Amino acid sequence: MARLTRRAALSVTAAAATLPRFAIAQSDQRPTVTVAVQKIANSNTLETAREQSNVGSRTFNSYAEMLIDTDWIGDLSQRPGLATAWRRIDDRTVELDLRQDVKFHNGDTMSAEDVVFSFGPERLFGGSDQGQGGTLFAAPTTTGAAGKAPPPEVPAVARRTYPGLERIEIVREGVVRFVNRTPDVTLEGRIARNVGVILSRRGFAEAESWLAWARRPVGTGPYMVAEFRPDTSLTLAAFDDYWGGRPPARQIRFLEVPEVASRINGLLSGEYDFACDIPPDQIAPIERNPRFEVAGSLITNHRLTVFDKNHPQLADPRVRRAMTHAIDRGAIVEALWAGRTRVPKGLQWEYYGELFQTDWDVPAFDQAEARRLLREAGYRGDPIPYRLLNNYYTNQNATAQILVEMWKAVGLNVQIEMRENWQQIFDRNSPRGVRDWSNSAPFNDPVSSITNQHGPRGQQQQVGEWTNDEFNRLSVELETSTDRARRRAVFRRLLEIAEREDPAYTVLHQTATFTAKRKDIRWQAAQSFLMDFRARNLAFPA
Repeated sequence: MARLTRRAALSVTAAAATLPRFAIAQSDQRPTVTVAVQKIANSNTLETAREQSNVGSRTFNSYAEMLIDTDWIGDLSQRPGLATAWRRIDDRTVELDLRQDVKFHNGDTMSAEDVVFSFGPERLFGGSDQGQGGTLFAAPTTTGAAGKAPPPEVPAVARRTYPGLERIEIVREGVVRFVNRTPDVTLEGRIARNVGVILSRRGFAEAESWLAWARRPVGTGPYMVAEFRPDTSLTLAAFDDYWGGRPPARQIRFLEVPEVASRINGLLSGEYDFACDIPPDQIAPIERNPRFEVAGSLITNHRLTVFDKNHPQLADPRVRRAMTHAIDRGAIVEALWAGRTRVPKGLQWEYYGELFQTDWDVPAFDQAEARRLLREAGYRGDPIPYRLLNNYYTNQNATAQILVEMWKAVGLNVQIEMRENWQQIFDRNSPRGVRDWSNSAPFNDPVSSITNQHGPRGQQQQVGEWTNDEFNRLSVELETSTDRARRRAVFRRLLEIAEREDPAYTVLHQTATFTAKRKDIRWQAAQSFLMDFRARNLAFPA
């Protein structure tokens, strides 16, 4: 009998991954997990450099991995991922030892060249052969990838994630070195960002187009992309050559189910095994059924209201300050979250360690101060538009309605305008005023949140909503300084500018996520939007 060639074997494996469930059940008795989500991907791609969203964070780690992992279920510490160890060479340089015998979903063994490609020009910076600082990346670029320039959002994300990256050197096979143009005490955290997933250089070269690649990236995770139907479903098939051991599920299927009631009903009827984004008022009714439970807690994300100071009614910072003082955040937490979340100390998290500003707080709920600021600003009740998605965030509509009433109580005329998607939220062809957003801290330093999202390279400034010269200068200093005391002082000044003096946003509450699930499935929720379906976090009844 003739032996199957390697390429033919891979083709058979890929084909099997896309077969209907009933067709492969006879040969693989592992369960299929079905997860009902309100949205799979905002960009309708799976390329993490493009899909930088809360919803995309839920799925990426099943099919792709970073060099440095984060213990999102435990203590939030950094731990080995596709790198087994790393060390500081100096303030600009980190060297990493690559894990050996890691397989991509196309059967290739991960190499140092794949690492360079994953952080390099063709994938992240639009095909240029230049690094951020004008220095050539120290490895050959991918061949056969002509015409695969990413959309402009990708280089924008790359530049704010790795603002000082100069080059990646292959020290020897199995060892790579990241070199920055400037000092960066956060370089390890940046490497751990999901923009830096390690993907197959050959897989990119063989893809028909950037979109084809972005909808079926070739990674190293425990599950590989079998089928992605934008706006409908994502099916991931077990990758049994996974370096971390055989995955416990045969398939993970994410289904878009926008309505909360439909997600819950599908769970209770047995159609789904997990139902995501459950509002707190639905937890008790679900748990009355002994077959189900709700997992979840606070995560490293805050819900924000964001201002466009180009709107005529918001140009005066006193109007924006008035809006921040008109909000009774504690009432929102109690009314909509049953006390299951909290009002944090501004845009920061305790795991910042010594940089955490313990004596900082959100603007006080003070209606008299809000009215005084509006009188000083000469505000006369002209309308301020509030662009709103339909419950993209849990309790989003209810929160918006409460905010509008709180603003009305001090004399602010804020009018809700419903939008269908993020493109319409950011559209500049009509006046923008207020919108909803959230901000995550993917590693334990303020540059991961306040400068990444609101700084000179951040999305808020890129879409033209807000800018501040002092804030921008200090953002660069925070990113490059190695003086701990000075970095702490700079961070505090950034908070003062963006939350008090010239508000770019105001924090409403810390985000909490709740996932309803079958009680007989062992699984823990993470302190992020991420869902982990590896063997370390997923087990089924015997």
